[in-house]
Amino acid sequence: MAQCKAEPDDWLTVYLKYLLFVFNFFFWVGGAAVMAVGIWTLVEKSGYLSVLASSTFAASAYILIFAGALVMATGFLGFGAIVREDRSCLSTYFSLLLVIFLVELVAGVLAHLYYQRLSDELRQHLTRTLAENYRQPGAAEITASVDRLQQDFKCCGSNSSADWQHSTYILSREAEGRRVPDSCCKTVVARCGQRTHPSNIYKVEGGCITKLEQFLADHLLLMGAVGIGVACLQVCGMTLTCCLHRRLQLRSY
Repeated sequence: MAQCKAEPDDWLTVYLKYLLFVFNFFFWVGGAAVMAVGIWTLVEKSGYLSVLASSTFAASAYILIFAGALVMATGFLGFGAIVREDRSCLSTYFSLLLVIFLVELVAGVLAHLYYQRLSDELRQHLTRTLAENYRQPGAAEITASVDRLQQDFKCCGSNSSADWQHSTYILSREAEGRRVPDSCCKTVVARCGQRTHPSNIYKVEGGCITKLEQFLADHLLLMGAVGIGVACLQVCGMTLTCCLHRRLQLRSY
């Protein structure tokens, strides 16, 4: 009778092991995706970070990279704990899942708070950057960021090309008669910014602010979607880990 009772118990343990193993694989893949999004943000989009007043966007990317690396390392620990049926490893695995969940929660809160103040920050800081910092001594990184921003988003000026009329650079002799920087031009050639006709420069409604706002909003949405997906996997993983740990504990008695 005891043997008949033990047999379904063993089958249940095996079932939980395989289920947790499959979950752990998808969890590991999710960690790789989280880290990839964070790295992509810093490597491919770092050119825009200099025009942002706050470092919250970059901090969220670093948190994603850290969380992704931790997820992948935790995944390897999970594989070992499942194969060995080690209760202490399963406890550690559960604790790490909880820590990662909290880290991703912090990243999500930061992204949400940043999104709320995104518009005001961009309108104030970008306009001031164009007027005071563009092509000024010690501002090479900011200048490169603004030039890349205007070329990538095909825009000119903060709200419109008229914003450049108040730029320290445009009002200086260094501008050589330019009315906008050459990066505003549809086809960039030397001193092409001397002519501001719509056939020559980008005339976009709302200027670069509208384009940058949309880009950052879409990117934060992507960060949030990936984070939520991995968080859902973690909740499932923590539940399965608790169940398997309990089965192994009962079997040891």
